[in-house]
Amino acid sequence: MNERIFHSYQILDQLRLPHGLYLASSSQDYQYVWLRDSFYMSLPYLEQNNHIYEMTYHRILDLFREYEWKLDIHTVQRPREQWEYIHSRYSASEVREIETPWGHAQHDAIGAILWGIGVGHKKGKRIIRDAKDHEIVQKLVGYLGCVEYWEDADNGMWEEWREVHSSSVGACIAGLQAVKDIVFVPGEWITNGYQALTNLFPHESSDRPYDLAQLSLIYPYRVLLGEEAKLIVEQVETNLLREHGVIRYKGDSYYSTIEHEGRHHDLSFYYGTEAEWTFGLPWLALCHLELGNADKAKHYINMTESVMLSDGSLPELYFAQSEKYNSNTPLGWGSALYILAKERYERLM
Repeated sequence: MNERIFHSYQILDQLRLPHGLYLASSSQDYQYVWLRDSFYMSLPYLEQNNHIYEMTYHRILDLFREYEWKLDIHTVQRPREQWEYIHSRYSASEVREIETPWGHAQHDAIGAILWGIGVGHKKGKRIIRDAKDHEIVQKLVGYLGCVEYWEDADNGMWEEWREVHSSSVGACIAGLQAVKDIVFVPGEWITNGYQALTNLFPHESSDRPYDLAQLSLIYPYRVLLGEEAKLIVEQVETNLLREHGVIRYKGDSYYSTIEHEGRHHDLSFYYGTEAEWTFGLPWLALCHLELGNADKAKHYINMTESVMLSDGSLPELYFAQSEKYNSNTPLGWGSALYILAKERYERLM
């Protein structure tokens, strides 16, 4: 096994908790489990026969069993308050909701989990253990229909202000399609999603013409193909790609070099100061592999390896135009995407 891949798997092993979910990072700031991070960090095990993938989803289904009362309410009554939405972030050991105010409306996380369940099931993995698991999956589908994800403004992948995000809509479309052979999915819920995606294309939202999160529409979800996928990749490369990573969107204030001046200014205030997220590089490699561009994929794999630290870890981000990186190191999401890109490229070669 390639040494860098070996070290990246070691990082995932270190971040995986005994119950099967993952810490986002070993840093103090990220001592939580996010559904989204656990989803991406489990993907390298999808093709493996070691039950690590199943363990992650069994714990997620157990989590939803514990909060089934919430699903029961919000399969018939649309959430009104932020806390009513299915949470994306939980305490590390007990996997319980955290009462701190947060951007809990994150439809892409629910779509991701449904996609992971459906694809795992198709791969022959025993994700669904019993009738209760089946019932939970049906209720997750009902939840997305009840909130009308195709027009409900959510906090999105970056957990910020609420808009209708193409990356969230696409994740829900993919998730519903993935489980429609397991549970009942009304066809119009998928059709409505595609219509919303068409209306937004090629933008992420009304405030963001392009966003790193849009790469998820190509990999892993494949809801955009061909010329549409190519356009999204070109937008990211032209507008968001930087020396040490990819900025999330123009005007991102999170870890901006002027974040100390507050995060309340117009996006243009932060132009040129945005943090460079390292996982954007292997993500671009994976998208180019989807598009059949092996040489470009290799280029982004090389870029990823160039920003790795000596122990093989990937920082969450580098500060703008700087060799300095933040404390959320290693970020498991980045290690997972690197493994996926590197292994797929090597299989291709």
